[in-house]
Amino acid sequence: MIYRRKKYMVDASIAAAFNEHFNSTLLPTQLKYGARLVGRWMAPNKEGNVEIFAIWQYDSLEAYEEIENNIRSDDEHVELVQKWFEKMGGRENLKKSFYYIDEDFIESTVPAENTILSAK
Repeated sequence: MIYRRKKYMVDASIAAAFNEHFNSTLLPTQLKYGARLVGRWMAPNKEGNVEIFAIWQYDSLEAYEEIENNIRSDDEHVELVQKWFEKMGGRENLKKSFYYIDEDFIESTVPAENTILSAK
């Protein structure tokens, strides 16, 4: 089992729209192809920006790569994302509000049965 931590630092003015986009567009497609969301959180920082991060669970790195390839090949999903970019003033405009996007892979240091992840 591996976990992906996806992190964003965004301008507070875009946080609500980004969260709505995540819930209505990004999450359904991730779930459609087998991604498992552990949770997604946000917290303001001292500069007035908002950190948003999610933890995803995958069976393996290969499973993650297969899911991501399926998402990138999903024409309907790609079209929805492009429409959101357009609605938000274009990808270049959004770069002004997304200060960084980062992801890494992490491993649990405790057995899954000792966490809430074991609950079915």
